[in-house]
Amino acid sequence: MVVLLEADIGIKTAQKIVDEVENRAMDEKLKSFDEISECLIAVMHELYTSYEDADFHKNEDGPTVILMVGVNGSGKTTTTAKLTKLFQNEGSSVVLAAADTFRAGAIDQLAKWADRLGVACIKGREGGDPSAALVDACRYAKDNGMDYLIGDTAGRLQNKANLMQELSKMRRVIEREIPGAPHEVWLVLDATTGQNGISQAQIFLETTKVTGIILTKMDGTAKGGIVIAIRDLLGLPVKYIGLGEKEDDLRPFDIDSYLYGLCEDILQHD
Repeated sequence: MVVLLEADIGIKTAQKIVDEVENRAMDEKLKSFDEISECLIAVMHELYTSYEDADFHKNEDGPTVILMVGVNGSGKTTTTAKLTKLFQNEGSSVVLAAADTFRAGAIDQLAKWADRLGVACIKGREGGDPSAALVDACRYAKDNGMDYLIGDTAGRLQNKANLMQELSKMRRVIEREIPGAPHEVWLVLDATTGQNGISQAQIFLETTKVTGIILTKMDGTAKGGIVIAIRDLLGLPVKYIGLGEKEDDLRPFDIDSYLYGLCEDILQHD
Protein backbone atom coordinates (compact mmCIF):
# COMPACT_ATOMS: atom_id res chain seq x y z
CA MET A 1 0.00 0.00 0.00
CA VAL A 2 2.80 2.43 0.92
CA VAL A 3 4.57 1.84 -2.40
CA LEU A 4 1.34 2.59 -4.28
CA LEU A 5 0.69 5.77 -2.30
CA GLU A 6 4.28 6.92 -2.84
CA ALA A 7 3.70 6.44 -6.56
CA ASP A 8 0.77 8.92 -6.41
CA ILE A 9 -1.90 6.33 -7.08
CA GLY A 10 -4.12 7.78 -4.34
CA ILE A 11 -5.79 6.13 -1.38
CA LYS A 12 -9.07 5.07 -3.05
CA THR A 13 -7.50 3.38 -6.08
CA ALA A 14 -4.59 1.98 -4.03
CA GLN A 15 -7.04 0.31 -1.62
CA LYS A 16 -8.93 -1.25 -4.53
CA ILE A 17 -5.66 -2.66 -5.96
CA VAL A 18 -4.41 -3.98 -2.59
CA ASP A 19 -7.75 -5.72 -1.88
CA GLU A 20 -7.70 -7.45 -5.26
CA VAL A 21 -4.04 -8.52 -4.91
CA GLU A 22 -4.74 -9.94 -1.43
CA ASN A 23 -7.76 -11.88 -2.71
CA ARG A 24 -5.80 -13.38 -5.60
CA ALA A 25 -2.80 -14.16 -3.42
CA MET A 26 -5.07 -16.19 -1.13
CA ASP A 27 -7.00 -17.89 -3.94
CA GLU A 28 -3.88 -18.76 -5.94
CA LYS A 29 -1.68 -19.39 -2.88
CA LEU A 30 0.94 -16.87 -3.99
CA LYS A 31 3.80 -16.75 -1.52
CA SER A 32 6.99 -15.42 -3.07
CA PHE A 33 7.62 -11.72 -3.46
CA ASP A 34 8.06 -12.12 -7.21
CA GLU A 35 4.69 -13.88 -7.55
CA ILE A 36 2.94 -11.13 -5.64
CA SER A 37 4.75 -8.44 -7.64
CA GLU A 38 3.62 -10.04 -10.90
CA CYS A 39 0.10 -10.28 -9.48
CA LEU A 40 0.22 -6.55 -8.63
CA ILE A 41 1.18 -5.70 -12.21
CA ALA A 42 -1.59 -7.95 -13.57
CA VAL A 43 -4.22 -6.29 -11.34
CA MET A 44 -3.18 -2.78 -12.41
CA HIS A 45 -3.03 -3.86 -16.05
CA GLU A 46 -6.57 -5.22 -15.86
CA LEU A 47 -7.78 -2.08 -14.11
CA TYR A 48 -6.34 0.09 -16.89
CA THR A 49 -7.50 -2.08 -19.80
CA SER A 50 -10.99 -2.70 -18.39
CA TYR A 51 -12.15 0.48 -20.16
CA GLU A 52 -12.92 0.54 -23.85
CA ASP A 53 -11.26 3.49 -25.54
CA ALA A 54 -12.53 5.07 -28.72
CA ASP A 55 -10.14 5.02 -31.66
CA PHE A 56 -8.31 8.20 -32.60
CA HIS A 57 -10.85 10.42 -34.37
CA LYS A 58 -9.02 11.04 -37.64
CA ASN A 59 -10.92 13.33 -39.99
CA GLU A 60 -10.97 11.73 -43.43
CA ASP A 61 -12.66 14.76 -45.04
CA GLY A 62 -10.28 17.53 -44.04
CA PRO A 63 -7.99 18.67 -41.22
CA THR A 64 -8.06 16.75 -37.92
CA VAL A 65 -8.44 19.31 -35.13
CA ILE A 66 -6.86 18.66 -31.72
CA LEU A 67 -7.47 21.06 -28.83
CA MET A 68 -4.84 21.09 -26.09
CA VAL A 69 -6.17 22.01 -22.65
CA GLY A 70 -4.54 22.14 -19.21
CA VAL A 71 -3.43 24.50 -16.45
CA ASN A 72 -0.61 26.99 -16.91
CA GLY A 73 2.73 25.38 -16.16
CA SER A 74 1.68 21.87 -17.18
CA GLY A 75 3.87 21.99 -20.30
CA LYS A 76 0.99 22.44 -22.72
CA THR A 77 2.74 24.70 -25.24
CA THR A 78 5.92 22.57 -25.31
CA THR A 79 3.78 19.43 -25.66
CA THR A 80 1.94 21.02 -28.59
CA ALA A 81 5.35 21.46 -30.28
CA LYS A 82 6.35 17.86 -29.51
CA LEU A 83 3.09 16.56 -30.95
CA THR A 84 3.72 18.63 -34.09
CA LYS A 85 7.13 16.99 -34.48
CA LEU A 86 5.61 13.53 -33.97
CA PHE A 87 3.05 14.14 -36.73
CA GLN A 88 5.77 15.60 -38.99
CA ASN A 89 7.83 12.43 -38.48
CA GLU A 90 4.81 10.47 -39.74
CA GLY A 91 4.79 12.60 -42.90
CA SER A 92 1.80 14.75 -41.94
CA SER A 93 1.37 18.51 -42.33
CA VAL A 94 0.50 20.59 -39.25
CA VAL A 95 -0.66 24.14 -38.54
CA LEU A 96 -0.70 25.58 -35.02
CA ALA A 97 -3.23 27.97 -33.47
CA ALA A 98 -1.90 30.16 -30.65
CA ALA A 99 -5.22 30.49 -28.82
CA ASP A 100 -3.77 31.11 -25.35
CA THR A 101 -4.30 34.85 -25.48
CA PHE A 102 -4.22 35.30 -21.70
CA ARG A 103 -0.81 34.09 -20.52
CA ALA A 104 1.85 36.69 -21.19
CA GLY A 105 4.35 35.35 -23.72
CA ALA A 106 2.34 32.23 -24.63
CA ILE A 107 1.77 33.32 -28.23
CA ASP A 108 5.45 34.16 -28.76
CA GLN A 109 6.50 30.87 -27.17
CA LEU A 110 4.39 28.83 -29.60
CA ALA A 111 5.43 31.03 -32.54
CA LYS A 112 9.11 30.33 -31.76
CA TRP A 113 8.43 26.59 -31.71
CA ALA A 114 6.55 26.91 -35.01
CA ASP A 115 9.55 28.69 -36.60
CA ARG A 116 11.90 26.00 -35.33
CA LEU A 117 9.68 23.22 -36.70
CA GLY A 118 8.92 25.02 -39.97
CA VAL A 119 5.14 25.15 -39.56
CA ALA A 120 2.64 28.00 -39.76
CA CYS A 121 1.34 29.48 -36.50
CA ILE A 122 -1.93 31.42 -36.62
CA LYS A 123 -1.72 33.88 -33.75
CA GLY A 124 -4.38 35.41 -31.57
CA ARG A 125 -3.97 38.91 -30.16
CA GLU A 126 -2.68 39.01 -26.58
CA GLY A 127 -5.69 39.68 -24.36
CA GLY A 128 -8.02 39.14 -27.36
CA ASP A 129 -10.65 36.53 -28.17
CA PRO A 130 -8.98 33.10 -28.52
CA SER A 131 -11.84 31.83 -30.69
CA ALA A 132 -10.93 34.33 -33.40
CA ALA A 133 -7.48 32.74 -33.73
CA LEU A 134 -9.07 29.30 -34.00
CA VAL A 135 -11.45 30.44 -36.75
CA ASP A 136 -8.50 31.86 -38.74
CA ALA A 137 -6.51 28.66 -38.13
CA CYS A 138 -9.41 26.44 -39.28
CA ARG A 139 -9.70 28.45 -42.50
CA TYR A 140 -5.95 28.30 -43.08
CA ALA A 141 -5.95 24.52 -42.47
CA LYS A 142 -8.79 23.97 -44.96
CA ASP A 143 -7.42 26.33 -47.63
CA ASN A 144 -3.97 24.75 -47.45
CA GLY A 145 -5.07 21.11 -47.19
CA MET A 146 -3.38 20.55 -43.82
CA ASP A 147 -3.60 17.16 -42.10
CA TYR A 148 -3.67 18.52 -38.53
CA LEU A 149 -4.59 21.70 -36.71
CA ILE A 150 -3.44 21.81 -33.07
CA GLY A 151 -4.88 24.56 -30.88
CA ASP A 152 -2.97 25.67 -27.77
CA THR A 153 -5.54 27.09 -25.32
CA ALA A 154 -5.40 29.07 -22.07
CA GLY A 155 -5.31 27.23 -18.75
CA ARG A 156 -7.12 29.42 -16.27
CA LEU A 157 -8.82 27.52 -13.47
CA GLN A 158 -9.53 30.47 -11.18
CA ASN A 159 -12.98 30.92 -12.69
CA LYS A 160 -14.64 27.70 -13.83
CA ALA A 161 -17.61 29.53 -15.38
CA ASN A 162 -15.29 31.59 -17.60
CA LEU A 163 -13.30 28.52 -18.58
CA MET A 164 -16.49 26.64 -19.48
CA GLN A 165 -17.79 29.58 -21.50
CA GLU A 166 -14.48 29.98 -23.31
CA LEU A 167 -14.03 26.29 -24.19
CA SER A 168 -17.67 26.01 -25.19
CA LYS A 169 -17.32 28.95 -27.60
CA MET A 170 -14.11 27.44 -29.02
CA ARG A 171 -15.89 24.17 -29.75
CA ARG A 172 -18.78 26.03 -31.39
CA VAL A 173 -16.66 28.13 -33.74
CA ILE A 174 -14.41 25.18 -34.68
CA GLU A 175 -17.43 22.97 -35.38
CA ARG A 176 -18.90 25.70 -37.58
CA GLU A 177 -15.71 25.85 -39.67
CA ILE A 178 -14.92 22.12 -39.74
CA PRO A 179 -17.92 19.81 -39.08
CA GLY A 180 -17.19 17.21 -36.37
CA ALA A 181 -14.27 19.22 -34.93
CA PRO A 182 -12.57 19.30 -32.52
CA HIS A 183 -11.91 15.63 -33.14
CA GLU A 184 -9.78 15.22 -30.01
CA VAL A 185 -9.41 17.25 -26.79
CA TRP A 186 -6.26 16.27 -24.91
CA LEU A 187 -5.63 17.35 -21.34
CA VAL A 188 -1.97 18.00 -20.54
CA LEU A 189 -1.09 17.11 -16.93
CA ASP A 190 2.18 17.57 -15.06
CA ALA A 191 3.04 14.16 -13.53
CA THR A 192 4.80 15.83 -10.61
CA THR A 193 1.54 17.40 -9.36
CA GLY A 194 0.37 13.98 -8.14
CA GLN A 195 -3.16 13.90 -6.80
CA ASN A 196 -3.74 17.56 -7.72
CA GLY A 197 -3.84 16.27 -11.27
CA ILE A 198 -7.09 14.45 -10.45
CA SER A 199 -8.77 17.70 -9.37
CA GLN A 200 -7.50 19.44 -12.50
CA ALA A 201 -8.78 16.62 -14.69
CA GLN A 202 -12.20 16.75 -13.01
CA ILE A 203 -12.55 20.49 -13.64
CA PHE A 204 -11.67 20.14 -17.33
CA LEU A 205 -14.00 17.14 -17.66
CA GLU A 206 -16.81 19.29 -16.28
CA THR A 207 -16.06 22.10 -18.73
CA THR A 208 -15.30 20.26 -21.97
CA LYS A 209 -15.28 16.76 -23.48
CA VAL A 210 -11.75 15.52 -22.79
CA THR A 211 -10.83 12.45 -24.88
CA GLY A 212 -7.37 11.71 -23.48
CA ILE A 213 -4.43 12.69 -21.28
CA ILE A 214 -0.85 13.63 -22.11
CA LEU A 215 1.35 13.25 -19.03
CA THR A 216 4.39 15.56 -18.95
CA LYS A 217 7.58 15.66 -16.87
CA MET A 218 7.81 11.89 -16.56
CA ASP A 219 11.59 12.20 -16.84
CA GLY A 220 11.98 13.60 -13.31
CA THR A 221 11.09 12.23 -9.90
CA ALA A 222 7.40 11.72 -10.74
CA LYS A 223 6.26 8.13 -10.41
CA GLY A 224 3.15 8.90 -12.47
CA GLY A 225 0.83 6.61 -10.54
CA ILE A 226 -1.73 9.29 -11.27
CA VAL A 227 -2.27 7.46 -14.61
CA ILE A 228 -3.91 4.57 -12.78
CA ALA A 229 -5.94 6.85 -10.48
CA ILE A 230 -7.26 8.95 -13.38
CA ARG A 231 -8.16 5.79 -15.26
CA ASP A 232 -9.93 4.33 -12.24
CA LEU A 233 -11.75 7.47 -11.12
CA LEU A 234 -12.39 9.23 -14.43
CA GLY A 235 -11.99 6.54 -17.11
CA LEU A 236 -9.59 8.65 -19.22
CA PRO A 237 -6.81 7.03 -21.28
CA VAL A 238 -3.24 8.34 -21.43
CA LYS A 239 -2.27 9.00 -25.05
CA TYR A 240 1.36 10.16 -24.71
CA ILE A 241 4.00 10.78 -22.08
CA GLY A 242 6.57 13.58 -22.15
CA LEU A 243 10.10 12.57 -21.16
CA GLY A 244 12.09 15.78 -21.55
CA GLU A 245 12.28 19.27 -23.04
CA LYS A 246 13.35 18.45 -26.62
CA GLU A 247 10.84 18.23 -29.46
CA ASP A 248 11.48 14.47 -29.85
CA ASP A 249 10.75 13.70 -26.17
CA LEU A 250 7.15 12.59 -26.57
CA ARG A 251 6.28 8.88 -26.64
CA PRO A 252 3.01 7.04 -27.25
CA PHE A 253 1.87 5.62 -23.90
CA ASP A 254 2.49 1.90 -23.43
CA ILE A 255 0.74 0.39 -20.42
CA ASP A 256 3.10 -2.60 -20.09
CA SER A 257 6.39 -0.69 -19.98
CA TYR A 258 4.73 1.94 -17.79
CA LEU A 259 3.61 -0.62 -15.19
CA TYR A 260 6.99 -2.34 -15.07
CA GLY A 261 8.62 1.04 -14.57
CA LEU A 262 6.11 1.91 -11.85
CA CYS A 263 6.77 -1.35 -10.02
CA GLU A 264 10.53 -1.32 -10.59
CA ASP A 265 11.28 -0.79 -6.90
CA ILE A 266 9.27 -3.88 -6.00
CA LEU A 267 10.52 -6.04 -8.84
CA GLN A 268 14.15 -5.34 -7.97
CA HIS A 269 13.63 -7.15 -4.66
CA ASP A 270 15.97 -10.11 -4.40
